[in-house]
Amino acid sequence: MTYSRSRTQSKQKSQKRYKKKLLFMINGILLTAIVIAGALIWTANNNQEAGENKPGMSEAHSTPSPSGNSSAAPSPESTDDSLATPTSEEKASTPPGHEGDKISLALVGDILPAARVLELMNQNGYDYPYRKAKEILSAADITAGNLESSITTRGTAAENKQYLFRAPPETLPAIKEAGFDYLSLANNHSMDYGWEGLSDTMDSLDDIELQHSGSGNDDVEAFTPAYIERKGITVAFVSVTRVVPEPSWKADRNHAGVAEAYSPNRAVGAIKEAKKNADLVVVMVHWGEERSEKPIAHQTDLGHRFVDAGADLVVGSHPHVLQGIEAYKGKWIAYSLGNFVFSTTTSSKTSETGVLNAECDKAGACSLTFHPMFATNSQPAPMDPVKGKELLKRLSTLSIGAAVEEDGSIVADH
Repeated sequence: MTYSRSRTQSKQKSQKRYKKKLLFMINGILLTAIVIAGALIWTANNNQEAGENKPGMSEAHSTPSPSGNSSAAPSPESTDDSLATPTSEEKASTPPGHEGDKISLALVGDILPAARVLELMNQNGYDYPYRKAKEILSAADITAGNLESSITTRGTAAENKQYLFRAPPETLPAIKEAGFDYLSLANNHSMDYGWEGLSDTMDSLDDIELQHSGSGNDDVEAFTPAYIERKGITVAFVSVTRVVPEPSWKADRNHAGVAEAYSPNRAVGAIKEAKKNADLVVVMVHWGEERSEKPIAHQTDLGHRFVDAGADLVVGSHPHVLQGIEAYKGKWIAYSLGNFVFSTTTSSKTSETGVLNAECDKAGACSLTFHPMFATNSQPAPMDPVKGKELLKRLSTLSIGAAVEEDGSIVADH
């Protein structure tokens, strides 16, 4: 059993985050000390100058009172600008930071670099599926999707499974070059070729520095989020699946596999932990019923639990068709983004896809826009404007507490 390199890299990343936080704290302490010292010096100078003007300190500045005592009589000539009350601008001891900064996310559904898609790539190049979507994918600060395949040339095929997906490592660089920064591995195909296939997948992603989560050598590694920082904003990606072909695929203590969400406790715990270490938490979840345009009970239940635990954005996959988007407690749940790159089927709805753009601030508030696409021969491309508006209108009717406008922007119903 090959041990994945992911845990070591995760520890290294955690250590880097700790060092950054420590450096930030030290800088904060130093800055506070400087401000306090400056305030003390200013106060001392002010008191000294005030003391010099006290009665008896200088006969030139004292006027006898009827009682014979001297009282201070400041003259206009003694006015000092340094004693004036500081303005609000002068009180600001630190320069403005990046409070107004936002980051953009591009989110998609299932990506399959195997089966019929692999045949097309062998004919047209590994970048073939992403050519017409690359512009919008690469424009975002962070781009993420679900990798619906093992990346391996070995392993033992799972028994009693209708569809088995496996792709060579050579298919991965094109995914990264298309703009992807993160791929979820918590799904029902990551272990089509056993732990050998899954560990090879993780190692291949590590080799090209493409982030991932949702699987591991044990449950600790599987539930550990991936962290990506852009523009001073840290985003945590937590990946879990509610679709596991057999119990042995579930990661557990001393047992390799994927992070499962049949019992939500571990997922909820991972989200809470991620919220402590990140500004924004994105949950990528594999769930639902294939070909169903509406979420089923466990999707809405888990989606709400995830938001309650601290998720800012929940993004689903597995149904292979688009489902609606829910506005819940100021956060968003995209129940299914459908197929993005996948083998073409006889149903046109499985070829309807798109890119969900989220613009988020450091506080976790996100505004969403959906860009409708249609995949022809496993190659997604922007939809014809008329057909795109029809898709957006249908997506709006499927949404919960939210509406999808003609331009693709998504607004919460009030």
